[in-house]
Amino acid sequence: MNALELRGVSKTRGLGAHATRALEAVTLEAAAGEVVLLEGPSGSGKTTLLAIAAGLLTADQGEVEVAGAVLGRMSPAALRRWRAQQVGFVFQRPRLLEGLSVLENVALAATLAGMARAPATQEAARLLEELGVEALSARRPSTLSGGEEQRVSVARSLVHRPALVLADEPTASLDWASGQAVASHLQRLARERRAAVVLSTHDLRLEPYADRRVRLVDGCIR
Repeated sequence: MNALELRGVSKTRGLGAHATRALEAVTLEAAAGEVVLLEGPSGSGKTTLLAIAAGLLTADQGEVEVAGAVLGRMSPAALRRWRAQQVGFVFQRPRLLEGLSVLENVALAATLAGMARAPATQEAARLLEELGVEALSARRPSTLSGGEEQRVSVARSLVHRPALVLADEPTASLDWASGQAVASHLQRLARERRAAVVLSTHDLRLEPYADRRVRLVDGCIR
């Protein structure tokens, strides 16, 4: 079963003389438990594609379906609730909340998805242990290394058991050893939790952590 389906998706960014075609009739599928590597140079449309898959941007043409829900048929309020439950994000910069501890940052994603606080905290603690960073639970994000931050971000993206995880250049600001560890953990946990992962990158060294490669050039799948 496909967790993600993009069917003929096109998107134009900007207006008038400054308008550019960011995506052109893109069709893409990702199955539950599959890691799809979305390759392409900067400006190729990778971030736009991920934003449309998450319902953060609306396609001009085409259809997006995630876990059986067609995003274009949902109201803005329903889409926000759906996104909190069904989508996890791993960004190049993790965007952890400094006012919360590591454990609280991860548990927050589960509570926003509707999980009660106690089981959310238990699930967050279990994931941090699986990622080998349970000792960091009480610390604030500013005290973490880049690799530690990204492991926490992986935990946050999966704690609510989403159908889809979107990772936008998650290893770009890490050294290679830390980047490998993050990619490996993301691959393993996604498969265990049956989440589809679309990971955008221009680093071809991440290929071993993907089930399939898709190349995006000038907004088109090549």
